[in-house]
Amino acid sequence: MDTLVADDLVRSETIAAYTDTYFNKTKQIVSRFGDKTVTYAVFLRRPVISAPKLMLDWILEVAAARKTVFDIEVLHAEGEWVGAGEPLLYISGSYVHLTDLETLILQKLGSVCVAAHHAYQMCIALPEVTFLAMEARHCAGTEMQAMMSYGAAVGSRAAQREGAKGFIGNANDATAHFFGAPRGLGTMPHALIGYAGSTLRAAEMYRETFPKDPLTVLVDYFGREITDGLEVCRRFPDLAAEGRLSVRLDTHGGRFLETLDPATSYAVLERHDPVAIRRYRSDAELRHLVGTGVSAAAIWRMREALDEAGFPKVRIVASSGFGVDKCRVMADAKAPIDIVGTGSFIPDHWHETYATADIIAYDGEARVKLGREFLLQRRNGSAKG
Repeated sequence: MDTLVADDLVRSETIAAYTDTYFNKTKQIVSRFGDKTVTYAVFLRRPVISAPKLMLDWILEVAAARKTVFDIEVLHAEGEWVGAGEPLLYISGSYVHLTDLETLILQKLGSVCVAAHHAYQMCIALPEVTFLAMEARHCAGTEMQAMMSYGAAVGSRAAQREGAKGFIGNANDATAHFFGAPRGLGTMPHALIGYAGSTLRAAEMYRETFPKDPLTVLVDYFGREITDGLEVCRRFPDLAAEGRLSVRLDTHGGRFLETLDPATSYAVLERHDPVAIRRYRSDAELRHLVGTGVSAAAIWRMREALDEAGFPKVRIVASSGFGVDKCRVMADAKAPIDIVGTGSFIPDHWHETYATADIIAYDGEARVKLGREFLLQRRNGSAKG
C-alpha cells in the first residue's frame, strides 16, 4: 500500500470514528432491515486527471479485512482526463460494508485528482522545463503529503506522454517512489546560508560534505543574486563548465532581483521578448512578468549575467509561487528556466476538490437522487430500470 496512513484505518472502529455519523446510523439500519447490493458512482464537479490508486488500495484492504468483495469499475485509467460531472468509477457491493466508507473514499480521491490536473497543466505550459515537487512543507500532515505527491506524479506522467519533461522527483524520501526515484532531491535551505555567514561558504560546506553531488545554490539570501551567484560560479568553475552547478532564484516578493527595478525589468523583457510585455495583461500577469520576486525579467536578467560572465552551462532553478498561471506567463515570456521547484499544484480553491458519491442502483434496480440522472446514463445500461 502506497499511502502513509496508519494500519488501523482499515479497522471498522477506526473508520466509524472518522466517517460521518449518519453513515454509521445507516449501517445499523441496513443491518437490521436487510442488506442490499448497491452501486455507487463517484465524480467531481470540475475537470480533473484521474488519480484513484491510493483510494483503491485502501478500499481493497478494507474489503479484505471485512472478508467481503467490492466490484470496482474504473472508468478512467490513471492519468486520463475526466470531464466535470463524469463518474471516475463505480463501486458495487454490500451496502452494510460500503455505507460507512463513503466519507473516506471521497477524502482520498477528490484533492488528489485536482492536484494531478494542476501538475499536468503546469508541465504542459512549460514542456521543456523539468519540475521538482516541493509540496511537503505546505501539507497538513503526512497523509496529505502522500496524496499531493502522488497527484503530482500522476499529472506529470500524463504530461510526459504528450512530450513534456515533467517532474523528475520530489524533495523528500518518503514519497520519492511515486516519481520512480530512490530518494528525495535538494541541496540547501536559506537557513544554511545564514549559518555559514555567506552564500559562497554555504556552497563550500555543501561541496565538502557531498563532493559527488551536483550543486544548487540559493542566491537571494543577502539580496545579491547576481553577485553571489557569480562568486559561486568562479569558485567552482569545473561544476559550472560541466552543467552540474545551478543557481536557485527564490527572491522575496517584496523586492526586486539585484540590479532590477520597474524600469529595468521592462527593459530586460524588451531585449528578449518584447511581444510578451506589449500584450494586455492583468495585474497578476504583470507581476509575474516585471514585478518583484521571481519574475520573468528576473530570470532573464540572471541568465544574461551568467552568460556574460562565461557561465552558459550554469542552470537556473526558479521557485516561489509557480502555479498554473505563473507557469503560463513564464512560457509566454520564454523565460530561460531549467528547473521549477514548486508545491503549487496543491489545490488553492479547496471547494473544487470535493468529490461526490451517489448510489445509482439497489439490487440491480436503477434509482438515484433527482437531478443526478446523468449518472445512470453513463452506466451503459448496466443498472436495470
